[in-house]
Amino acid sequence: MIVVNPEYTGENKGHYSPGIISKGMLYISGQLSMDPNTRQVPNGGIEEHLELALSNIEDVLNEAGLDKNAVVQCRIYITDIDYWDTVNQIYAKFFGEHKPARIIVPVPELHYGCLTEIEAIAQLED
Repeated sequence: MIVVNPEYTGENKGHYSPGIISKGMLYISGQLSMDPNTRQVPNGGIEEHLELALSNIEDVLNEAGLDKNAVVQCRIYITDIDYWDTVNQIYAKFFGEHKPARIIVPVPELHYGCLTEIEAIAQLED
Protein backbone atom coordinates (compact mmCIF):
# COMPACT_ATOMS: atom_id res chain seq x y z
CA MET A 1 0.00 0.00 0.00
CA ILE A 2 1.07 3.57 -0.69
CA VAL A 3 -0.14 6.53 1.36
CA VAL A 4 -1.26 9.60 -0.62
CA ASN A 5 -1.01 12.69 1.52
CA PRO A 6 -1.16 16.17 -0.05
CA GLU A 7 1.03 18.74 1.73
CA TYR A 8 -1.57 20.68 3.72
CA THR A 9 -0.62 23.33 6.26
CA GLY A 10 -3.61 22.64 8.53
CA GLU A 11 -3.27 19.97 11.19
CA ASN A 12 -5.37 16.86 10.65
CA LYS A 13 -6.06 15.21 14.00
CA GLY A 14 -7.90 12.21 12.53
CA HIS A 15 -6.28 8.77 12.46
CA TYR A 16 -6.48 8.18 8.71
CA SER A 17 -4.72 8.91 5.43
CA PRO A 18 -6.31 11.16 2.79
CA GLY A 19 -5.69 8.43 0.22
CA ILE A 20 -4.37 4.89 -0.01
CA ILE A 21 -3.25 3.18 -3.21
CA SER A 22 -3.78 -0.56 -3.17
CA LYS A 23 -3.93 -3.10 -6.00
CA GLY A 24 -4.34 -0.51 -8.76
CA MET A 25 -6.98 1.58 -6.99
CA LEU A 26 -6.88 4.85 -5.05
CA TYR A 27 -9.21 4.97 -2.07
CA ILE A 28 -9.90 8.56 -1.00
CA SER A 29 -11.06 9.13 2.56
CA GLY A 30 -14.08 11.30 3.19
CA GLN A 31 -13.24 14.90 2.32
CA LEU A 32 -15.24 17.42 4.30
CA SER A 33 -16.21 20.84 2.99
CA MET A 34 -13.35 22.32 4.99
CA ASP A 35 -10.23 24.03 3.69
CA PRO A 36 -7.42 21.59 4.58
CA ASN A 37 -4.92 24.44 4.96
CA THR A 38 -6.90 26.89 7.10
CA ARG A 39 -9.35 24.35 8.62
CA GLN A 40 -12.13 26.86 7.85
CA VAL A 41 -15.63 25.86 6.74
CA PRO A 42 -17.28 28.03 4.03
CA ASN A 43 -19.80 30.63 5.19
CA GLY A 44 -21.97 29.99 2.13
CA GLY A 45 -24.51 27.33 1.32
CA ILE A 46 -24.31 23.86 -0.17
CA GLU A 47 -22.82 25.18 -3.42
CA GLU A 48 -19.67 26.47 -1.72
CA HIS A 49 -19.46 23.43 0.53
CA LEU A 50 -19.73 20.94 -2.32
CA GLU A 51 -17.26 22.80 -4.54
CA LEU A 52 -14.70 22.79 -1.71
CA ALA A 53 -15.20 19.09 -0.94
CA LEU A 54 -14.80 18.25 -4.65
CA SER A 55 -11.66 20.39 -4.76
CA ASN A 56 -10.30 18.41 -1.81
CA ILE A 57 -11.02 15.16 -3.70
CA GLU A 58 -9.19 16.61 -6.71
CA ASP A 59 -6.17 17.49 -4.51
CA VAL A 60 -5.80 13.86 -3.43
CA LEU A 61 -6.25 12.65 -7.02
CA ASN A 62 -3.59 15.08 -8.26
CA GLU A 63 -1.18 14.04 -5.50
CA ALA A 64 -1.54 10.48 -6.82
CA GLY A 65 -0.94 11.66 -10.40
CA LEU A 66 -4.57 11.22 -11.43
CA ASP A 67 -7.42 13.44 -12.53
CA LYS A 68 -11.15 13.28 -11.95
CA ASN A 69 -11.67 11.05 -14.99
CA ALA A 70 -10.03 8.23 -13.02
CA VAL A 71 -12.83 8.24 -10.43
CA VAL A 72 -15.02 5.14 -10.58
CA GLN A 73 -17.26 5.78 -7.57
CA CYS A 74 -18.24 8.60 -5.19
CA ARG A 75 -20.25 8.63 -1.99
CA ILE A 76 -21.65 12.03 -1.13
CA TYR A 77 -23.05 12.70 2.33
CA ILE A 78 -25.34 15.73 2.70
CA THR A 79 -27.05 17.16 5.76
CA ASP A 80 -30.35 17.89 4.01
CA ILE A 81 -32.03 15.84 1.26
CA ASP A 82 -33.34 19.10 -0.19
CA TYR A 83 -29.76 19.74 -1.40
CA TRP A 84 -30.01 16.80 -3.83
CA ASP A 85 -30.81 18.79 -7.01
CA THR A 86 -28.12 21.41 -6.34
CA VAL A 87 -25.56 18.73 -5.48
CA ASN A 88 -26.41 16.85 -8.67
CA GLN A 89 -25.90 20.00 -10.80
CA ILE A 90 -22.56 20.94 -9.23
CA TYR A 91 -21.35 17.33 -9.35
CA ALA A 92 -22.30 17.08 -13.05
CA LYS A 93 -20.46 20.34 -13.81
CA PHE A 94 -17.35 19.08 -11.96
CA PHE A 95 -17.21 15.70 -13.76
CA GLY A 96 -18.53 16.84 -17.15
CA GLU A 97 -19.08 13.89 -19.51
CA HIS A 98 -17.51 11.45 -17.03
CA LYS A 99 -20.17 9.73 -14.91
CA PRO A 100 -18.71 7.72 -12.01
CA ALA A 101 -20.99 5.44 -10.02
CA ARG A 102 -22.49 7.51 -7.19
CA ILE A 103 -24.66 7.55 -4.14
CA ILE A 104 -25.97 10.58 -2.26
CA VAL A 105 -26.71 9.84 1.39
CA PRO A 106 -28.62 12.23 3.66
CA VAL A 107 -27.21 12.33 7.20
CA PRO A 108 -28.31 14.28 10.28
CA GLU A 109 -25.05 16.22 10.68
CA LEU A 110 -21.36 16.24 9.80
CA HIS A 111 -18.24 17.24 11.74
CA TYR A 112 -17.43 20.97 12.18
CA GLY A 113 -20.80 22.01 10.76
CA CYS A 114 -19.91 20.94 7.22
CA LEU A 115 -22.84 20.46 4.86
CA THR A 116 -21.20 17.70 2.81
CA GLU A 117 -18.49 15.05 2.84
CA ILE A 118 -17.33 13.05 -0.17
CA GLU A 119 -15.34 9.85 -0.46
CA ALA A 120 -14.16 8.37 -3.75
CA ILE A 121 -12.45 5.43 -5.41
CA ALA A 122 -10.29 5.93 -8.49
CA GLN A 123 -8.54 3.57 -10.87
CA LEU A 124 -4.81 3.99 -11.47
CA GLU A 125 -4.70 2.38 -14.91
CA ASP A 126 -7.15 1.44 -17.65
